[in-house]
Amino acid sequence: MTSLDSVLVVFDKDGVRLTVEDAVATVTLTNPAKRNAQSPALWRALAEAGRSLPGSVRVVVLRGEGKSFSAGLDRQAFTPEGFDGEPSFLDLARGSDADLDAVIAEYQEAFTWWRRNDLVSIAAVQGHAIGAGFQLALACDLRVVAEDVQFAMRETSLGLVPDLTGTHPLVGLVGYARALEICATGRFVGAAEAERTGLANLAVPLDELDGAVRDLSAALLAAPRDAVIETKALLRGATDRTYEDQRTAERAAQARRLRDLAGLGD
Repeated sequence: MTSLDSVLVVFDKDGVRLTVEDAVATVTLTNPAKRNAQSPALWRALAEAGRSLPGSVRVVVLRGEGKSFSAGLDRQAFTPEGFDGEPSFLDLARGSDADLDAVIAEYQEAFTWWRRNDLVSIAAVQGHAIGAGFQLALACDLRVVAEDVQFAMRETSLGLVPDLTGTHPLVGLVGYARALEICATGRFVGAAEAERTGLANLAVPLDELDGAVRDLSAALLAAPRDAVIETKALLRGATDRTYEDQRTAERAAQARRLRDLAGLGD
């Protein structure tokens, strides 16, 4: 781990850089020449980023260098040779059901840790966020987008399905009918529609994107950490609970907060 002023560079490899400044970590996709196209090596690096976060981190910002957030899966994955040192997707398809399932589950790990209750994650999205890039933005709790953003779920046009954890948050944000239409047509969703339908929390001019994310991060850090953790857990579980179960969960969470504030916590 090296230091640049107050910024700690935790690692920088395979198209991913993780830096930490106080309570804010930034995960940056660092291959703008390929519009931050994704690969299994990048997915392993993203999973490692989640495991490498110091306990002091409360907010994680995800961004991509260059004009595009991420153009999605590198098409080299579909060539017979695949990536150096990796089985091609064609080779994976010839494996057993169990082996194929295990490989996809490993890939999904890059997309799962962003919603941990002890963190709030923000995707800062500009330009293209296609396929796996769209799903990576959806993996985060919040999305701030530039006015030039272009989301699209192109998997169906390739004869595939979105399998990197994007379907659950997409349906939760925009509803089943709109999610189906977006995925089945593969059309682009711009900033105005993203903000209107809930895909984006905020849409801003490109030159204001970094500032808007900094302001949101500061606002998230203003509240006590344990209160944010409890609130996030309540909201994440709300759709899976009945109304009465949610009332019970609220009471239990508030009891923990009151006892903690009174100095009676564990």
